[in-house]
Amino acid sequence: MSVHTIRSSRRSRFRAAGTLLAALSLLLALPMTARAAEEPSVPERGSAYLGMGVAAHDGVGGLPRGSRAAQTEGVDVSSYQGNVNWSTLWNSGVKWAYTKATEGTYYTNPSFTQQYNGSYNVGMIRGSYHFATPDTTSGTAQANYFVDHGGGWSKDGKTLPGVLDIEWNPYGAQCYGKSASAMVSWIKDFAKTYKTRTGRDVVIYTATSWWKTCTGNSAAFGSTNPLWVARYASSVGALPAGWGFYTMWQYTSSGPTVGDHNKFNGALDRVKALANG
Repeated sequence: MSVHTIRSSRRSRFRAAGTLLAALSLLLALPMTARAAEEPSVPERGSAYLGMGVAAHDGVGGLPRGSRAAQTEGVDVSSYQGNVNWSTLWNSGVKWAYTKATEGTYYTNPSFTQQYNGSYNVGMIRGSYHFATPDTTSGTAQANYFVDHGGGWSKDGKTLPGVLDIEWNPYGAQCYGKSASAMVSWIKDFAKTYKTRTGRDVVIYTATSWWKTCTGNSAAFGSTNPLWVARYASSVGALPAGWGFYTMWQYTSSGPTVGDHNKFNGALDRVKALANG
């Protein structure tokens, strides 16, 4: 064998070995890449919606058992649903709806007009909600922002009072960096401002476990503010302190039609009564 042939053979072996090492390096890197892709990322501000934290903290879904008391089906929607086919929802038995209007003092739902007016136009009793971010601005500032951007109320028999959606923080610490007493004060400021602006007590949407953790299970609102409780299970479970009953129950985020599904604790005439104040 010539020297040239020997050198060519060696070069071929080195190239083959290099290719093999590169392939092994790629294979070893894949699991780390996959793990990196699975790392949770902080969502974009404005993307939060009613019940966003419930599935992660309080269960993943369920349908309520039959109840002796009459209940009325409702939905809640946000920008995630885009333009909603309200006629389909109405024909499926949904009679009331809430639409996200605002978040903090920096976001308004781009689909609000279609959702809010569309539900009204098919005959639903509807209202709007505000996703609270107590770490960004005061309760007073956020209540004013809400009222100024779709959160108002009128006694037309078709408009429900606004909702304060106060739940897990999707952007950081679950209690927004506030102590229980500071959180209660923030909610009081929001509720007082909303009442001054609209004449109505704001509905409070929350989950019992979050309420216990982040307000110290405050009983300060049970006698004034209707409760919309979130629990994705076959029964509503324990309620936050101060409330002897719930007004609305968000029981699943994966209902038979678009949006999260809810039960109003009463027949349709009670939904109308809440709208009329």
